[in-house]
Amino acid sequence: MTSTRPAPSLPDRAAELEALRAVEDRVLWLATAIVDHANRVRPNPSGLKVGGHQASSASIVSIMTALWFHTLRPEDRVSVKPHASPVLHAINHLLGELDASYLTTLRAAGGLQSYPSRSKDPDPVDYSTGSVGIGATAPIWGTIARRYADGLGERAGSGRQFSLVGDAELDEGAVWEAVLDPIVRELGEVCWIVDFNRQSLDRVVPDISATRLHGLFTAAGWQVITVKYGRLLAELYAKPGGDALRRRIDEMTNPEYQRLLRCTPLQLRERLPGDGPDADAIAALLREVDDGAVHAAIRNLGGHDLGALADAYDAIDDSRPTVIFAYTVKGYGLATQGHPQNHSSLLTETQMRALATGLGADLDDPWAPLPADSTAAELCRSTAARLRRSPAPPASPPAVPDDLERTPTGTGHTQQALGRALLDLTRSAPEAARRVVTVSPDVTSSTNLGGWLNKVGSWSPHERRDWFADDAETILHWHELPSGQHIELGIAETNLVGLIGELGATWSRWGEPLLPIGVLYDPFVARALEPWAFGMYAGGQSILVGTPSGVSLAPEGGAHQSITTPSIGLEQPGCVAFEPAFGVEVGWCLLDGLSRLGRPGGSSTYLRLSTVPVDQSLAAVPTDPAARARRRREVTAGAYLLRRAPRTPAVTIAVMGPLVGQALAAAERLGELGVDADVVVVTSPDRLFRALRARSGATGADAEHPTWILDAAFPADRAARLVTVLDGHPHTLAFLAGVHSVRASHLGVTDFGRSSDLADAWAHHHLDADAIVAAALA
Repeated sequence: MTSTRPAPSLPDRAAELEALRAVEDRVLWLATAIVDHANRVRPNPSGLKVGGHQASSASIVSIMTALWFHTLRPEDRVSVKPHASPVLHAINHLLGELDASYLTTLRAAGGLQSYPSRSKDPDPVDYSTGSVGIGATAPIWGTIARRYADGLGERAGSGRQFSLVGDAELDEGAVWEAVLDPIVRELGEVCWIVDFNRQSLDRVVPDISATRLHGLFTAAGWQVITVKYGRLLAELYAKPGGDALRRRIDEMTNPEYQRLLRCTPLQLRERLPGDGPDADAIAALLREVDDGAVHAAIRNLGGHDLGALADAYDAIDDSRPTVIFAYTVKGYGLATQGHPQNHSSLLTETQMRALATGLGADLDDPWAPLPADSTAAELCRSTAARLRRSPAPPASPPAVPDDLERTPTGTGHTQQALGRALLDLTRSAPEAARRVVTVSPDVTSSTNLGGWLNKVGSWSPHERRDWFADDAETILHWHELPSGQHIELGIAETNLVGLIGELGATWSRWGEPLLPIGVLYDPFVARALEPWAFGMYAGGQSILVGTPSGVSLAPEGGAHQSITTPSIGLEQPGCVAFEPAFGVEVGWCLLDGLSRLGRPGGSSTYLRLSTVPVDQSLAAVPTDPAARARRRREVTAGAYLLRRAPRTPAVTIAVMGPLVGQALAAAERLGELGVDADVVVVTSPDRLFRALRARSGATGADAEHPTWILDAAFPADRAARLVTVLDGHPHTLAFLAGVHSVRASHLGVTDFGRSSDLADAWAHHHLDADAIVAAALA
């Protein structure tokens, strides 16, 4: 149901609205002055643009003022649209959460970030935003994460999860992938408030239609509330000719309406009636209204009427997700309001002084506090007390063992080993296993999580009957219940990584550490990379498993290859990347990743796995406990020497992942030709590269990285010509030539693949034993 709520006159709320309007004025002033100081006042020797968004901030001031100072509870969380960060900082300052000294530091080193950041801003930020669309959907995944975490420890509590969304963000496909996922319609805590100003960065959007958007949200099961008109317009509509005026405004295009905002009262009287059949009735109505009222009424939209907004917030139905469309004017209250190119415009000093006069502020003392005895100051004090949160007591994540004590035998692949490792974890470390939550975008069975799913069940807000439980031919059982540990989403990788990012942030938000593992086809890691990287930036710690990978899924052809993902793993901040070759290594790398989740200073992990069958005996895992422990440490550190030639080698073959069998076969053939070859298995080029940087005197995080692995995997007394080979782009391992400054040849994939069998694919891309031998002899 769509509810259109014009603002009623509420005499009994007059005092509250008066105080809210005073706070609104101060929030608008502070937000505008924060950007003004960064660009016009603060010294800028470089002359480069500082930036900031006064118009985008002004657009949402009323929405945020009513939300914070009328509606929010301490248990609620809010994701603020990126360009409104100055408004958030202004509100936090008024609530005593941000010292005035920071108001001069927007976009400066050590100061306020360009966009809200949980990890880098000095004041409270509930959700990091900045990449359009990701901040909008984050509270959806935060809602699931809160419910899941609360089911484990009852620390996360309840509370609504708000998204303050710019209407242009609704162009993002990720928004609709999230809205349409079936699980979302059951999340009544979710509430989006759309700042519907109908402008993008460059222009007034001609065809954006709230009616069409209403239909999309309604069809998805959301409550839709529209706040279109403010009190002044509602009063005009009640007069003779008011119906005609309302039809005229409703039916005009966005650009025509926006142009009216830039008109003088005289121009409004000429343009507003239009040339339709209602023109005379509208003109007659306008003649009964003075110039000031006409000028004020045309910009009196519901998104700037505090009473209308408060009513809309009070009408939220917590049994289903809600979206509120609040019509606004971009730049409302500023000299630039309504201009089609005001997105990044800045007020001049003259305009700032005029704004200060109108808002009761002082440009020469911009951060002066509200008068202590004013109703606005009292509202700020009472709101601060109402919203004060008790800090979430930190909880230590569960202990994770180093080894699952299983050594796979026979022939198998690393994707199989993932499911077995998770099941082994339930036996060897049940407390840690209980905190594991896996997420998949409809690829559970094809990524070998079936056994895990059957054991732990699928998470659902409510228990559902499994109608196939008694079907003897059904091998994958969907026991859906609130205690399940697997979450199945629709086919949308952005939803997957958005959810694991929020699941991986519960340790810092609610004091309940979770161990989230997302599984997807490796070719689609690139599709999911931006939101996953943003989740890490925001403090989310998770494990992402890409499987199967490379051109080794040969029959799938070039359409499903993934040749750049090893480079992604090497280069992604906040993440450690592994590509194990054998099943035992999957367990070790998985445990390493789990041990770094849910804690300060932790990090994420990317596991690249394969479906290529490999003889597990080739791993030659030592049976002696101490020797096995050393192998495990080398695997998680990045590499180990698997085959040691009987004499000083003439060549070293460094191989990654499922091509290990080809590398060993090539080494044997080279030995028969009198060319001795060592084989080094690289499990993490990421960690090897950090070790090499540390040895070279790098600064920052890599400076502390241990370098012993370079000496263990590539001993100086065995330095030789180098051949690197992997099912991915050859640049990934090219840096290894710098360990001992040796000549090198790098084999990998640099072209699109084609459908074929495995042997033909490797031969086509020069990855097989023949190609390795040829490279070693060249």
